Amino acid sequence: MISHRLFCMLVLLCVSLVSQAATSINWDSLSAQEQQVLQPFADKWPQLPPERQSRLREGVQRWQQMTPEQRAQAKQRFARWQQLSPQQQQQLRERFEKFRQLPPEERRAMRERFRWFQNLPAEKRQALRKRWQAMTPEQRQAWREKRQGMSTEDKAILREQWQNATPEERQRLREQWRKAMPEQRQQMRQHSNPR
Repeated sequence: MISHRLFCMLVLLCVSLVSQAATSINWDSLSAQEQQVLQPFADKWPQLPPERQSRLREGVQRWQQMTPEQRAQAKQRFARWQQLSPQQQQQLRERFEKFRQLPPEERRAMRERFRWFQNLPAEKRQALRKRWQAMTPEQRQAWREKRQGMSTEDKAILREQWQNATPEERQRLREQWRKAMPEQRQQMRQHSNPR
């Protein structure tokens, strides 16, 4: 009885190893171009999970389709990545995995916000970063929740109104908003976006 169980376990283990080996990509099966681009991974290639090997190989295909300018930007990003601590790299991996698990519409909206932010002048981006860093975790969460409750159209209207406001009007609006009760804030939203 025990030998039968042991035999079954060994068979399962062998099947598992064979199936893993079948999905693994052998370094020698990569083209010369793929090997050249993936050279930093050559020593640890056999230990990489098959999914990671596939993603790296797909990355090579994207690399080959890039313009020289895009490749230069990618090299800069990779250099910044290498300068991060292992903890920072792990945090970024976790954030990316959370991003990948979002519904497509949310990912699209996040990409749009990122592009919008990247197109701002450097001084405005810096001012927004400072404002975000000055917020408490509770304020950040409240901001996120408020943004999630608004439609894309409402956000666009609000953004346009804000961009067209003078510095004095913006300061007055900030003060009004800070002092307003939740019901008053709802009225302010409705007033700024009559339908």
